[in-house]
Amino acid sequence: MTVTLDDIKAAAAAIEGEVVKTPTTHSRTLSEITGAEVVLKFENLQFTGSFKDRGALVKLKSLTPGEMAAGVIAMSAGNHAQAVAYHAQRLGIAATIVMPEGMPQVKAQNTLRFGARVVFEGETVDEAAIRARAMAEEEKLVFVHPYDDEKIIAGQGTAAVEMLEAYPEMDVLIVPIGGGGLIAGNAIAAKGLKPEIEVFGVEAALYPSMYQAINDLPSKTGGRTIAEGIAVKTVGALTRPIVESLVDEVMVVSEEDLEYGVQLLLEVEKTVAEGAGAAALAALLGHRDRFAGRRVGLIVSGGNIDMRLLSSVILRGLVRDGRIVRMRIEIADTPGTLARITKVIGDADANIIEVYHQRAFSGQPAKNADLDVVIETRDAEHVRDIMAKLTAGGFRCTLLGREATVSPM
Repeated sequence: MTVTLDDIKAAAAAIEGEVVKTPTTHSRTLSEITGAEVVLKFENLQFTGSFKDRGALVKLKSLTPGEMAAGVIAMSAGNHAQAVAYHAQRLGIAATIVMPEGMPQVKAQNTLRFGARVVFEGETVDEAAIRARAMAEEEKLVFVHPYDDEKIIAGQGTAAVEMLEAYPEMDVLIVPIGGGGLIAGNAIAAKGLKPEIEVFGVEAALYPSMYQAINDLPSKTGGRTIAEGIAVKTVGALTRPIVESLVDEVMVVSEEDLEYGVQLLLEVEKTVAEGAGAAALAALLGHRDRFAGRRVGLIVSGGNIDMRLLSSVILRGLVRDGRIVRMRIEIADTPGTLARITKVIGDADANIIEVYHQRAFSGQPAKNADLDVVIETRDAEHVRDIMAKLTAGGFRCTLLGREATVSPM
């Protein structure tokens, strides 16, 4: 194996005091929700917002004086970009970052803020990599790969060392997978320190590149995922054999599971995670029976999520939980009807957010109309109570859109 536990321990010594030793904390509430004993590693609290600080610093500190003088270049969906830019600036190294177009603005802005030259190319990290390698050749820059590099892998593995120091009783570790650097380093560290521990990897269902690779399946990836940090089409030549050797299973999670993970981390732990950062929790939520009663460590790998996307995830989560619903009520288009309906809803302790009075497009007879209302509620049970009271008041009502998954009966 190209990277050893000793390499990871040496990496930990090299970055001591220069990256955040992030909290490793037991979550009582998530443990109650999932049925497992959950421990979280908050890598979203690194200075640049992700675990990438670790590997980037190890790699940059390993360069020769000549390489430092020449400057570095990297391709990244955002987190590696910020980490390389920040630590290069600290060490006095010129940095160029090639990023895919359409990345979250917070990641691009922070990369620029750390003094890097930023070039946008392609729609994916793989497309950005082609431009980055060409520029490295043309300008004689040192290429800093985001995951397929021994120093990067060793640096990322320091997270598991800290986790097992804090919670040696852990018997499962769940880690997000993009190109494989994070899981490769942490699998080496975890298995080296505790051979009986099980390591699980997690990929977004739209980008199951490692799952496909290790199972000899055709490569089929693509789509717009909220977990752009792990939206990688090509896994590492170094990382793949490490995963095959040390990782017990690679799981895939849906976009909805990823959204739910982001929502729960925000609501329960009061911490902001990006889609990739919530992937480990998403896997646990999707396989509760598999991990019930076990001591499970989750790496919250990053927190650099665009605020507009986070707002959308929160709203969609409220809809999914039945805390915001859209309801269509068939009414007689006569004076006083709206007042009667609002009184029923108000008496049921719900809050009306929006009202749409549909006449021309309702499909109802001319003397009737559809009233669409958006309501804040407590939960699905509260929704059912409101609908029952409307029905008792003589109004026929139905739930619309995603809210229709909240059964009215």
